[in-house]
Amino acid sequence: MLDRRDFLRTSAALAAVSFVSGCAAPRRGRMSPNDKLKIGVIGVANRAAANLGGVSGEEITALCDIDDHYLGRAAEAHPGAARYHDFRDMLERERLDAVVVSTADHTHAPATLMALELGMDAYCEKPLTHNVREARLVAEAARRRGAVTQMGTQIHAGANYRRVVELVRSGAIGPVRECHAWVGKAWGGGELPSERPPIPPNLRYNLWLGPAAYRPYHPTYLPANWRRWWDFGGGTLGDMGCHLIDLAFWALDLRHPVRVAAEGPPVHPQTAPLWMRARWDFPARRGADGALLEPVSLHWSDGGKLPPQMESGALPARGMGVLFVGERGELFADYGGWKLYPEEEFADFSPSAPTIPDSLGHYREWIEACKSRGATTCDFDYSGALTETVLLGNIAYRSGAAFDWDAARLRASEARAQPLVSREYREGWEL
Repeated sequence: MLDRRDFLRTSAALAAVSFVSGCAAPRRGRMSPNDKLKIGVIGVANRAAANLGGVSGEEITALCDIDDHYLGRAAEAHPGAARYHDFRDMLERERLDAVVVSTADHTHAPATLMALELGMDAYCEKPLTHNVREARLVAEAARRRGAVTQMGTQIHAGANYRRVVELVRSGAIGPVRECHAWVGKAWGGGELPSERPPIPPNLRYNLWLGPAAYRPYHPTYLPANWRRWWDFGGGTLGDMGCHLIDLAFWALDLRHPVRVAAEGPPVHPQTAPLWMRARWDFPARRGADGALLEPVSLHWSDGGKLPPQMESGALPARGMGVLFVGERGELFADYGGWKLYPEEEFADFSPSAPTIPDSLGHYREWIEACKSRGATTCDFDYSGALTETVLLGNIAYRSGAAFDWDAARLRASEARAQPLVSREYREGWEL
């Protein structure tokens, strides 16, 4: 078993070898589509259960979870898989082609980075990481290692998102300088519990904490509710931003904002807010076709807050979605459909024939790319920048300050914001 210091030394050494040599570590060649990938799965219940199911047609070589109950149920479906509680043990001991990471946000980067540095392909749930610096580290490691990667933004594979991207890029509503994304749910609120219940015997709580500072166990943290605690998740924006902002990122060819601002209720040091608004300003840039695109402001609202067009009654209110505001009209989209406004002006509108090919399926796309050494449409290069943007919104809210953003240097112009670009790691878990 690797102890924490050994893990750090191993990861650092692997990274140093790749950096100095200027080339990626040797990797598998192309596989026959009929061959099966040897996959290790980190996290096997709740959201992770769907990811395990999505890749279960391959050879599930190893399963890892900090909960014996979850691990036992998953093992019943995959009796030949080795079982682990510590992902570091699994990654060190098993000869794996690829890894699926479906843990809480705060352990995404440690697990994914170790897998990448050991030469494995990787799938990781959204958001890609817990903080901005981690997203950059993961994307750089994937590029350096030549890994086939995909982030768990399942809706990215849907046909509707592709049709909306085509509409925006075709100029159906004219140049877009403003875009809104929103969701009604709210992962937030709460105070540190004072009770000290015993750790359930089926739970490896210390392993679950991973890089986060130690705190006594309480069932308010897991499962699921970890999303509202800053040490483990990113609130509603961290949970849903990568799904909805993904559509704006794709359609508008966004990459890195140059300014970020946010507002919400008074900041709590431990938990995310019950509502929040954020704004990112993106510069002029080249689109997918090489055309120069106008600067654009991207806006986020959650916890029941809506875009101004809906709050004013100018457009019908919707519980979640994305609204593109163009010079000639507005385009609303959600997971399953789209609509153009003003309705009377687009009554006879007919979209052009599709140009973006349909996906093989979210999981199939990654699996086939691993075998062919191809690419996915939501790899860590794309999703790393998307995740950075989402998490910058939380930084602006938590710091209480708008700031200019230097993406190349990972630097915020506001001193209060800069410490939140990374985090303090528990000893032995530093990245």
